[in-house]
Amino acid sequence: MADETDTPKQDAPGNAAKDPENWTTGEEEMTGAQASYLKTLCEEAGEEFDPSLSKAEASKRIDALQSKTGRGA
Repeated sequence: MADETDTPKQDAPGNAAKDPENWTTGEEEMTGAQASYLKTLCEEAGEEFDPSLSKAEASKRIDALQSKTGRGA
């Protein structure tokens, strides 16, 4: 029987813990999920949605708008 500490995923850091500045794909176009959520947050915050943001920029914008709207962690 395997010990729970033998599970590699438990020790591996998640992508969400990584600073967007350090993402290797951070300059790529934001994902569809990011765009959808960002649109919702922009509407709630009364701010304009920018569809040209990169993945990293969108992540930072989502974090800022979550704070502003009271959503998120």
